[in-house]
Amino acid sequence: MAEIHPTAIVDPGAELGEGVQVGPYSIIEDDVVVGDGTWIGPHVVIRNHTTIGRHNRLYQFSSIGESPQHHGYAGEPTRLVIGDRNIIREYCTFNRGTAGHLGQTRIGDDNFIMAYAHIAHDCTLGNHVTFANGASLAGHVNVGDYAILGGFTLVHQFCQVGAHCITGIGAVCFQDVPPFIVAAGNSARPYGINAKGLHRRSFPEETITLLKRAYRLLYRCNLDLKTAIREIDRLAPGDPALSTFCEFLRRSERGVIRH
Repeated sequence: MAEIHPTAIVDPGAELGEGVQVGPYSIIEDDVVVGDGTWIGPHVVIRNHTTIGRHNRLYQFSSIGESPQHHGYAGEPTRLVIGDRNIIREYCTFNRGTAGHLGQTRIGDDNFIMAYAHIAHDCTLGNHVTFANGASLAGHVNVGDYAILGGFTLVHQFCQVGAHCITGIGAVCFQDVPPFIVAAGNSARPYGINAKGLHRRSFPEETITLLKRAYRLLYRCNLDLKTAIREIDRLAPGDPALSTFCEFLRRSERGVIRH
C-alpha cells in the first residue's frame, strides 16, 4: 500500500505500487505509473503519460514528465519512461518525447542524476550514468552506460555520448563523444582515454592499452576518420571494447569530436 502525505495530490487514475511514498505537496497526475518502493519527496510534480520503475528516489522540486519544449509539439500523448533504482536530485527537469520521433524519453536503471540536470525530449539514457549538477541534454541525445557528465556539461541535440566516457566541468559538446574517452572544454575536445574509470569498472589492462593505441590512431596520427577506423580494426579483431569504439565511429552522423 502506498503512503501518501495528506497535502499531496494524486489523481485517481495514477497507479502507485507497494511501498510507494509521496511527500508533502507533491502532485501526481492521471496516467502515471510508479513502481514498488519508489520514494517521491516533497513538492515533486509528475505529469501524465509517465512511467517510473521500482525503488527510485525523486527529490524535492523536480519536474518529471512535463511536455517537450518543442515548437512542433501539439499535445500528443507522448511518454517519459524511467527504469529502476535511479536517484533524481533536486530541481531536475525531465521532458516527454515528441510524436514525430521516438515518442518517448527513456531513462535506464541505476542512474545518478544530480541537482538541476535537464533531460530534454526524445533522449535515451543507458544504465549507471552519472550527471553532475546542472548537466543538460538537448533533444534526441543518447547517452551510453556508465558515462559521466561533469557539472554544467551541455550536449547539443542529436548528439551521441558513448559509454564509459567522462566530460569535464562546463564541457559543451556539439558533436558525438566517443566511448571510453575524456572530453572537456567549449567546444569539447578529447583528452585521452578514461583509464581511471575503466580500471574502476574492472576492464583488463590489455584492453585499456588497446584503447590507448586506438585513441592515438584516431587523434594523434593525422588520419582521416575512415583510415583511423580501418587501422583500429586491425589492432585486435574481435576485441569487444575496440569493436564498440569502431562501431560508434561508424554510426556517427554529426561527426565525432576530433580536435
